[in-house]
Amino acid sequence: MKRLFTLAILLVTLTAFAKPPKNQYVRISTSYGDCIIRLYNETPKHRDNFIKLAKKGFYNGTLFHRVIQNFMIQGGDPDSRDTSKNKQGAELGNGDVGYTIPAEFNDSLYHKRGVLAAARDDNPAKASSGCQFYLVEGKRLTDDDLDKLVQGRLKGHAIPASQREIYKTVGGTPFLDQGYTVYGEVVTGIDMVDRIAGVKKDERDRPLQNVFMTVTVLKKGECKSLDKILSPPAP
Repeated sequence: MKRLFTLAILLVTLTAFAKPPKNQYVRISTSYGDCIIRLYNETPKHRDNFIKLAKKGFYNGTLFHRVIQNFMIQGGDPDSRDTSKNKQGAELGNGDVGYTIPAEFNDSLYHKRGVLAAARDDNPAKASSGCQFYLVEGKRLTDDDLDKLVQGRLKGHAIPASQREIYKTVGGTPFLDQGYTVYGEVVTGIDMVDRIAGVKKDERDRPLQNVFMTVTVLKKGECKSLDKILSPPAP
């Protein structure tokens, strides 16, 4: 009986240990530093696609090929890995993986500073590129700035008070809300985005010196540790 009781405790312990983390995290590494991104569970199609590509090593060796200070840095074009296509002066941003991802808009997910969002072409369904993404650097805005956006580019789409406060104190790019799917956010290493956004670039917003990336999916134990640090249990 004592042995059975011990085995039962062991089984419960192993089951608890095997429980998956609440969130999945990825690391983007560059010569300008690293950042860690939490992928949103509210956007499962984008989350799972990014994880799939990252595990395959798809992003490794690709470039941040378009950078605009106080706006965003964009990468993930497979053509940027091809030396016959990524020569200085060549236009990048047209490469893809042959499929798109349906938009996953969510009013609670918006373009605050540090978010990960999907690039896309001008398709009417606003479906996302299967691979290209951007990280928002953004800038802080005033109430007047936000009011003008609502009346103009946002076509009357109201910005909730809580989000307005973030746009005023932290910053972002609110004119992209409900137009491009947001599916993650930087939880550490936002200074990497700032450094890359500030590099010298050409007339097409391409960095004069190539900015390569490596994307790594963090292991289960690392994800659990981050969950605990970022969302500690209530006392």
